[in-house]
Amino acid sequence: MSMHQRRLDLKNGCVDLSHGAGGRAMAQLIAGLFHEAFGNEWLARGNDQSAFDVAAGRMVMTTDGYVVSPLFFPGGNIGSLAVHGTVNDIAMAGAKPLYLSASFIIEEGFSFADLKRIADAMGQAARDAGIAIITGDTKVVERGKADGVFISTAGVGVVPDGLDLSADKARPGDRVLLSGSLGDHGVAIMSKRQNLTFDTEIVSDSASLHGLVADMVAAGGNGIRLMRDPTRGGLAATMNEIAQQSNLGFRLQEEAIPVKPAVAAACELLGLDPLHVANEGKLVAVVAPEVVGAVLAAMQAHPLGRDAAEIGEAVGDDHRFVQMATSFGGGRIVDWLSGEQLPRIC
Repeated sequence: MSMHQRRLDLKNGCVDLSHGAGGRAMAQLIAGLFHEAFGNEWLARGNDQSAFDVAAGRMVMTTDGYVVSPLFFPGGNIGSLAVHGTVNDIAMAGAKPLYLSASFIIEEGFSFADLKRIADAMGQAARDAGIAIITGDTKVVERGKADGVFISTAGVGVVPDGLDLSADKARPGDRVLLSGSLGDHGVAIMSKRQNLTFDTEIVSDSASLHGLVADMVAAGGNGIRLMRDPTRGGLAATMNEIAQQSNLGFRLQEEAIPVKPAVAAACELLGLDPLHVANEGKLVAVVAPEVVGAVLAAMQAHPLGRDAAEIGEAVGDDHRFVQMATSFGGGRIVDWLSGEQLPRIC
């Protein structure tokens, strides 16, 4: 029976070391699982790389690794997360994502059924985003040398001519916009890890944000100073990073920051601060005051920005502090997280 006629036992089979050895078994895995999930004209050529046309404008490139535990969680899995996270890093430059690469490190004994679920989710997320996974790599390591599967990605995109988002463009008086509620992803992961159940299921916000970004850019243009996605470290880390890069301070309003009641309750139970919890489908934008209304309206008109809100403003501050007026009428410093609050979150 030829290599192309034999099929993987996707229901009961599992990965063994031969599937990473470069021989017939590896070719069967790539053709029978990954090509089926990602299928496109570039992968069909079977090269070790993919050539593509370069669009007008400046190119953007990013790379990322995904080690989330558990691999499957409410609202997604490591495969969809890998696409969303990479697309979002490109989108934060105001860029249109074009192509991804994907590298899999798989532990011996990992089931084909679970690997197919991950690859199918990854392929669907890419198609939903209008991009293609055009090249990749597969490695298999011995039992105990990995935790199921790890995924590394790289992504490229293109920024329209004339658009240059950068933290050094922020000015005192600029406004801070948040696209939606905080903490959904991190709490979904932790609740799954701890086998917690709530009256309302907490689902990861994992999503590709490039469509939302395109609408924002159309509304605000260069009045948008910068964008960031508050992933590991949450909003607190993101705002402190922006403060350091812009040499400004920020004043946030706690009452303006959306947090779902179930997420707030879960954070209280788990001893977490929603400001420090990871998000995978939210963005923060610093925008000039003259375009804040137009940009916020564009965000709220998009499905991924319905709960968008203005949450604060930039201020001159040599100390580059991020401060927050609390709902009790007081104030506090929003600092970087000390240590690791939520390991293996993405």
